[in-house]
Amino acid sequence: MSAARKVEAILPSPPVHWVGDGFPVRSVFSPQVPRVRLSPYILMDYAAPSEFPPASEPRGVGSHPHRGFETVTVVYQGEIVHRDSAGNGGRIGPGDVQWMTAARGVLHEEKHSPELTRRGGVIEMAQLWVNLPARDKMSPPRYQTLLDAKIPTVELADGGAKLRLIAGELEGTRGAAETFTPVVLWDATLRRGAHVRLPIPDGYTAAVFTRSGSVRVGGTHPLASGHLATFDRTGTELELEATEGDAELLVIGGQPIDEPVVAYGPFVMNSMEEIAQAIADFQAGQLGQLE
Repeated sequence: MSAARKVEAILPSPPVHWVGDGFPVRSVFSPQVPRVRLSPYILMDYAAPSEFPPASEPRGVGSHPHRGFETVTVVYQGEIVHRDSAGNGGRIGPGDVQWMTAARGVLHEEKHSPELTRRGGVIEMAQLWVNLPARDKMSPPRYQTLLDAKIPTVELADGGAKLRLIAGELEGTRGAAETFTPVVLWDATLRRGAHVRLPIPDGYTAAVFTRSGSVRVGGTHPLASGHLATFDRTGTELELEATEGDAELLVIGGQPIDEPVVAYGPFVMNSMEEIAQAIADFQAGQLGQLE
């Protein structure tokens, strides 16, 4: 029998801070927000639409390390390029997703594309960090470019709702990403008045972020643009209703990884000893080099 989940908390939009010189983001949740527990997710940054003038040098984030988790970058507007010390890289634009598994460690950089740099334009994107279980933290790095055309979609509520399945399964359709543990990552568009109940396994974590518009979650709780709703882990459905015009949402969640999490800067491990080793390996050049 299906059961709608209760809303656990509504988190308001946090202040903006800059990541490098190319991404003005709001940290929707992070390891520094102790009341948010959305394992396997660790962090979500959202860069609301921002206009950048033409420039001679690409803006963005220069070379930096990661170990122990995956970065997932979803582009809504604009275009960015990525490269890492494992030899992976690519360019992603509107609707595309970059799923980078840092695992045992890489250096990488993310910058505005040459075309966006030259012409100027709008950047809108989200980046999420997905934890890896201890058994996979020292796996080889890998990289998935998930182009918009390859991301499956599912329509619900007689066409009133459409979901892009970046990861996770919905109504028998599997998402585009290969993941180490079960992960939900859905882009949802709800037409005004659309009312949907999204199935999600009992015990999974779950949250909804509103990119634009406003919705009612859990039957009674209003969720404004830029806000995050978290749900308790009991129940098999998320109840959503678009209340004022169309709404664009990001639905996240997954099977929790029941292990200690120690996050320190760009590293996410299971103990402070492993963090110390990650720092030592980075300083010794064992995470590779970016030429």
